[in-house]
Amino acid sequence: MMAHSSMLHVRVDDEIKTQASEALAAMGLTVSDAVRILLKRVVNDQAFPLELKVPNTATREAMDEAREMMKTKATRFESADALIDDLEKAGQQ
Repeated sequence: MMAHSSMLHVRVDDEIKTQASEALAAMGLTVSDAVRILLKRVVNDQAFPLELKVPNTATREAMDEAREMMKTKATRFESADALIDDLEKAGQQ
């Protein structure tokens, strides 16, 4: 006997959805499959299947800095050597 099912609507950033869909497809799964697996684990374990922590102040500041850098696309390097040169210069200051 098949259980009754209902529709679940989730809002997610388009780019995240695309990237997740591609990664899951490589595993032979759909986004719907992944959500069903997640929810089944929550039911079976009575817990969220990933460890969630509130980031400390230093981590939050680093996350904010990284988000700002992504927005402005600042500090991009053409090669690993360019990155190392920049790090060495910063270390000499």
